[in-house]
Amino acid sequence: MKKIKDYFLCEGFPIFVIMIRSLFLIFSLASCQQLLSQWSLNTTPTYPELIEYYQKIDREHKEIELYAMGESDYGLPIYVCIINGAEDSLKTFQKARRETTILINNAIHAGEPDGINASLIWIDNWIKEGKKMNGLPVIAIIPAYNVGGMMNRNSFSRANQNGPEEYGFRGNAQNLDLNRDFIKMDSENAKTFAKIFHSLDPDVFVDTHVSNGADYQYTLTYISSTKERMAPALNKLTYQELLPTITKQLKKKNWDLFPYVELKKETPKDGIHAFNDLPRYAMGYAALFDAISFTVETHMLKSFPNRVAATKDFLEVLIQWTGKNKLLIEKSRTESHEYWQQQNKYAYNYQLTEKKDSLLFKGFEEEFPLSEVTGLQRLKYNTNRPYQRFIPFFNEYVAKDSISIPDFFILGGQCKSVIDRLTLNNIWYTVIAKDTLLKVENDQLSSFESYKQPYEGHFYHNELTSSNDISFKEFKAGDIIIPTNQKNQRFILSTLIPQTEDSYFRWNFFDSYLQQKEHFSSYVFEEKAAEILRNEPKLKEKFEAMKIQNPNFKSSAREQLEFIYRNSVYFEKSFHQLPVFRSSE
Repeated sequence: MKKIKDYFLCEGFPIFVIMIRSLFLIFSLASCQQLLSQWSLNTTPTYPELIEYYQKIDREHKEIELYAMGESDYGLPIYVCIINGAEDSLKTFQKARRETTILINNAIHAGEPDGINASLIWIDNWIKEGKKMNGLPVIAIIPAYNVGGMMNRNSFSRANQNGPEEYGFRGNAQNLDLNRDFIKMDSENAKTFAKIFHSLDPDVFVDTHVSNGADYQYTLTYISSTKERMAPALNKLTYQELLPTITKQLKKKNWDLFPYVELKKETPKDGIHAFNDLPRYAMGYAALFDAISFTVETHMLKSFPNRVAATKDFLEVLIQWTGKNKLLIEKSRTESHEYWQQQNKYAYNYQLTEKKDSLLFKGFEEEFPLSEVTGLQRLKYNTNRPYQRFIPFFNEYVAKDSISIPDFFILGGQCKSVIDRLTLNNIWYTVIAKDTLLKVENDQLSSFESYKQPYEGHFYHNELTSSNDISFKEFKAGDIIIPTNQKNQRFILSTLIPQTEDSYFRWNFFDSYLQQKEHFSSYVFEEKAAEILRNEPKLKEKFEAMKIQNPNFKSSAREQLEFIYRNSVYFEKSFHQLPVFRSSE
């Protein structure tokens, strides 16, 4: 990692990046001040303006340091700004790992820039107030994560959003939604984020967003981690201490903090439900490492200045709470790490139950007039008819499946793309030095189904059935052994167990193992098939029963030969066998 002032001197740095860098330098200090005065209005900085301002405060304040941490898909670097750090990079990141740290991620969807402005205003206020840290945590801010989306600036891609005048685009330079990329890591952005995240090991993580959906009275909503996937210590700290406290603090600032309005059906009157923060999402990824994680969602139809003010106040009270509860946060995270190490089962496939609570909700009456466009009934929220009433809140998930946690996984050394991702996420492993025979358990896939259309660059496997096979297998030199007894255990389990919701199997990393490589020619295999049936009476009995039970099978010579082939020693044993094995011996 390099301080920003040194980054652009790196050998081989693309010349077009140097050219864009020169754009940053044209903004005088006076223009920066002028821009700052606009950040409370209906405008948000361009990417060059944003980085120029962060460079300026980096130069002027020793307590603020800006670092270029790595590539984005666009070609420009992704930065992190650290406040209350040290004066050189090594000490800064050592301090962040040693002390309580909050990481704020802005503009993962560049058309949702509220966090960009909110962070700038918070920093400016802190500077004006004389940099009163007084026990505050180390504060790390990613000014804008989706660099490509920031550079793709427009004023029309978010048709339902009330300001600002111009903003970035949801997709990045690869047209990926970066908030679905934290496990599969298709983007350079995600790889750089992993570097930032594990360099800091943040105790608290916030991802800033703007919502889309129903209309209601709230400006400020939030998503917190799924309770059932949290260790008890962090669950208690988040839901019994943190949320009640910051809700009261925000109320004093005239904000009602309300859970994210994820509709159960068409309108809020039918209820809302807790969001399932899978590890593909930023906050779900952070939660894998026992960071207290939030997504802040301001409401799209509220004015941009209003949304920015709400986001700023949310960050402010969360920063203050984090500073006051450092010891409790660190203790709870330590207990959580220990809790996971004591578990012998890993639960997954969490499904929302029908168990419900009720919440007092401030909404607008729904109406269904005829559409001027279609002539059919349409939904309309009447903002002249506000209401307060209790609505159902479905906030309980139950894990439908679980698996015994092995002592270690063994992964084929040829799986370079998976190994690279494990390495990026601080997973340690040993490389097998010579061919070794081990007793292992493996998943033999029976069937799977995939999305019919690509989803974020993948044909995600949404259904699978499998059986377990235990056998002795010889592993080659270069294969790797991954112990599960390590701090980042849950990342290992969530990616290497095929059935988990965001496993590398589901994201197509092992698709080459799902294709049959050897086949037979019918005219040659005929004699061999007859010999197999003569030598294997049980198979012949099953074969004859199939012909009686299935007329289509009886009328198809190819199907009959295929049946015999698949049940013979000639059929490849590696078919539908993934190169990921488990062992506890």
